[in-house]
Amino acid sequence: MAYTRRYARIALAPFADYCGERLHPDLQYNISDRRVSVNDGEVTVRVLTPATGNRETFPVLVWFHGGGWNMGDLDMDDYYLRTLCIDFQLAVVNVEYRLVPEHRFPTAFNDCYAALKWVLSKVDEFNADVKKGFLVGGDSAGGSLAAAVALQARDDPFFHGRGLTGQFLREPATCHPDAYPERFKAELRSFAQGKEALLLNSGVMRSYYSDYLDGASPSDLRISPLAAPTHAGLPPAFIQVQELDPLRDDGVAYEKALREAGVKTRLFRYKGTLHGFQYFFPTLPTAVQIDRDGREGIRWLLDQTSSC
Repeated sequence: MAYTRRYARIALAPFADYCGERLHPDLQYNISDRRVSVNDGEVTVRVLTPATGNRETFPVLVWFHGGGWNMGDLDMDDYYLRTLCIDFQLAVVNVEYRLVPEHRFPTAFNDCYAALKWVLSKVDEFNADVKKGFLVGGDSAGGSLAAAVALQARDDPFFHGRGLTGQFLREPATCHPDAYPERFKAELRSFAQGKEALLLNSGVMRSYYSDYLDGASPSDLRISPLAAPTHAGLPPAFIQVQELDPLRDDGVAYEKALREAGVKTRLFRYKGTLHGFQYFFPTLPTAVQIDRDGREGIRWLLDQTSSC
């Protein structure tokens, strides 16, 4: 597993380098790594805030990295998140949740949920104002965690009056293939079609699920938010999916479930693309478009907050 994590860091270096080249001087943002108490321990979160030199407050984005619940860390999206912090004048909280195999389900979810609550307890310390925007987002497994966290937060009295205002879900996993809701089964075809997909195929994804769940129920809403009885009352969602991704229809079906429940949504699909390809080939035109659309999606989510 240590080898896998080292390999992932090397393989994703092109994306980090690409984002790093776009960074403004360090003086324009502040960085601090903080420790957050969670069940049976602590996790690190990296807090990014614009350095404006005044007492201005900012909307906040809480971000969960991808990696199949078994790899990834604070550095995976670090430079990318720094550009978001600057471009949108956002406070960003990047969460390093604990990973498989040392920490099985629901540890990653619990860590992310604890970090989300921690944000509300510390907003004054990093000039955040959730009334200006309180977004949660992530890529792949991080998108799964973001969707699941948003679902639980909707029903948690702790967040009443200061709830999430938007979801940024990039190529998310929203339902275990053994827990597909009956009404979506005919539409959830990409997992079966993705047995030979490159970068991520359905067999590898099943192994990620198996290692993470370790016998837990696939229908648990903390892993399969698509299976929720209702999606009404969830915050607006911006979703991006790749055509040749086993998880493509996870995102498509989730957008439909949200939209039919009265949730504002935007769904962007990309033809001929693979799961996570933008990390490996960030300068390809479609990868650049995904980044550009994602930024427009964040702007759209923030606009939904300001229009309320």
